[in-house]
Parts: sequence; C-alpha cells; structure tokens
Amino acid sequence: MDADAAIIYPFLSLGHELGTGEDEFGWLRRSDDAILNPAELMARLRTDGYIYLPGFHDRAKVEEVRMTILRQLDGMGYLKKMTRLDEGVFDPENPPPAQARAHPLDQRDAALRELLFGGRTMGFYERLFGGAAAHFDFTWFRTKGTGHGSDVHCDVVYMGRGSRNLLTMWTPLGDIDPRMGGLTILEGSHLKGHLLGNYLERDVDTYCTNRGDADAHASGAKGWNGSLSKNPEAVRQRFESRWLTSPEFRMGDALIFGMSMVHGSLDNQTDRIRLSVDNRYQLASEPIDPRWVGETVVGHGPAAKMGMIC
Repeated sequence: MDADAAIIYPFLSLGHELGTGEDEFGWLRRSDDAILNPAELMARLRTDGYIYLPGFHDRAKVEEVRMTILRQLDGMGYLKKMTRLDEGVFDPENPPPAQARAHPLDQRDAALRELLFGGRTMGFYERLFGGAAAHFDFTWFRTKGTGHGSDVHCDVVYMGRGSRNLLTMWTPLGDIDPRMGGLTILEGSHLKGHLLGNYLERDVDTYCTNRGDADAHASGAKGWNGSLSKNPEAVRQRFESRWLTSPEFRMGDALIFGMSMVHGSLDNQTDRIRLSVDNRYQLASEPIDPRWVGETVVGHGPAAKMGMIC
C-alpha cells in the first residue's frame, strides 16, 4: 500500500483482516490515461490482468440506473423505512439477497441496457478487441448489505463454455470506499494458473454421472458453488502476491479483467447496500457460452447441467 494512504479501519474480506504491508496489499493501477489507446490497454490486460478505468461511464447515467434499482429494492421491502432512498440503507430485519439471481430485478430496464450495452460501451469493446463485440444478455446484480463479501474465485468456472478470451466488467453503482467493500484483485494471479491445480478446467454445472449422487447434481439439489477459498489471506500467501483494490470506487468507474484472474471482495462494514453489476464481453466471432444469452437465459439451473464420466 502507498505509504501516504491513511488506514482508519481494517480491511476485511470474508471476516479475515487483510494485511496492509507493502508485500500484502496495494491499490489498483489506473488506466484512464490510456483510454484512447486500445493497444496499450490490451498490453496492460496481458501484463496486469486487469484494466481499471475511473470515469469510464457517464456518472449521471450510472446514477439513473442506481436509482432505478433502489426503487425496485424499496418496493420489495429491503430498504429501511424513514431513510432517504438515494442512501440505500437496508432494513436489518429484511436484508437484501447479495447475489444475482436471488431477486427479480429488471434485466430489461432501458437505462441499464443503455449503460451496459449501448454504443458508448460496445464501441469501447470493439476498439479493444479490434473487431465486432458481443455481450452476454444476463446482468449480474450485486446488492450486498452488511457482512461478508464474495468468496475468492475465478469467473471461468461459471461461464467457460464459450470463448476463453471473455472479459468481465465490474461497475459500481455508487461510491464505494473499502469500508463499504468493493472488488479485490489478486495481483498477477492470472499468470500463476499452475497454482490452482485443475480449478480453471472445472465448471459449476458439470457433474460425474458415475457417482452415487449424480441424480442430486443433475437436479440441482447438490452442487459446487465455484469457490476457490473462503480464506483470502491463505490464497495470497500461496500466490506470494498482494490483494489490490481502490481507495474509493466511484459511480462511473469500471474494472475489467479476464477469466483466470483470482478475485473476491471486501466485506461491507456499513448499514448501506453496496450496489454493483457485472457483465461479460467478447469478440462476436468467437463461441459464446449458451447459458447466458437469449431472451430467457438458462443460467445455472438444471437445464445447464452436463454429465460426464469422471
């Protein structure tokens, strides 16, 4: 971490306090200086494994999406009564589900789709890829109240049935400091896949047909959630790396990374909902994971299950 950065509260991830020494923790490298240079951005993606773009989106448009989602959450009873809607204070008696498919937020909201799939965003990806770009139709909503963040994981295990050149874009829908949480990247982990064993070749919807619990996996009654670890510090030590985040993610920022990047998030230590979305982009000419495209996506339901002899 930068020696000038004052630490006034612990950095927590899955209940573990992260070390803040120079060899343990640091800030993401900004790439907004190269926003008009796709070749340089792609070079940074290869070397760093991520592109952090403060101010990528129009802040006013992000705020419009934020308010749309907060109104939906309020209508579902997840926000605390007698508080300002824009503050997003959750009701401790009825906390919102943290994950994408746990509540019926509007996938087809016009403001949301313009922000994520409109000409400004898709034009960026076409320049970055050097060709026509495609996106998954599904948006992952994250509505995280007080408590633990995401398990440590790589995205490929959830969406690896198409192009491996797929990119994730994480978009905060509010200003997020480390006390509220935010995404964390394990520095250089995309270059150390050998430390993950066969993890990068696994798929959460694939199961072994020759095992006694095959029927339970096929129906979705049993399954693997894709987690690499619930101990971020142990993973950091294994990789001899650092956890990276931002001193403050702001509405308008974007963080882009590939399928083999180990990442997670900080815990939310506040009484406000941490809102974000994540989406996926790739070259249109490459195969796309069929679970996440179409008018009604299959996702990780029973229809996505694939059996194999193990």
